[in-house]
Amino acid sequence: MKTGNRFVGIANAKHKLQRTLSQRIKMASSVADVPKGHLAVYVGENHKRFVIPISYLSHPLFRDLLDWAEEEFGFNHPMGGLTIPCTEHYFVTLTSSLS
Repeated sequence: MKTGNRFVGIANAKHKLQRTLSQRIKMASSVADVPKGHLAVYVGENHKRFVIPISYLSHPLFRDLLDWAEEEFGFNHPMGGLTIPCTEHYFVTLTSSLS
């Protein structure tokens, strides 16, 4: 391997590592802003993030949303967190009635 190619390979690896680390730092900071007794969910086409009380998980209407999410995504959620496959408007309306 030529020296020039080695440096390009090292530079690419460094760039990938920096990108991965910045993504993990961003993810960790988003986890840190969830208060105790709450959890973050992602809703709608734009995957808007909402922080909800964990007490919602036992409510029958919210359980229906969880069943829908399981049918849609299984346990492989694209955002790495719980993704709810409904519109933001529906989610806000539903959670407003739970409060």
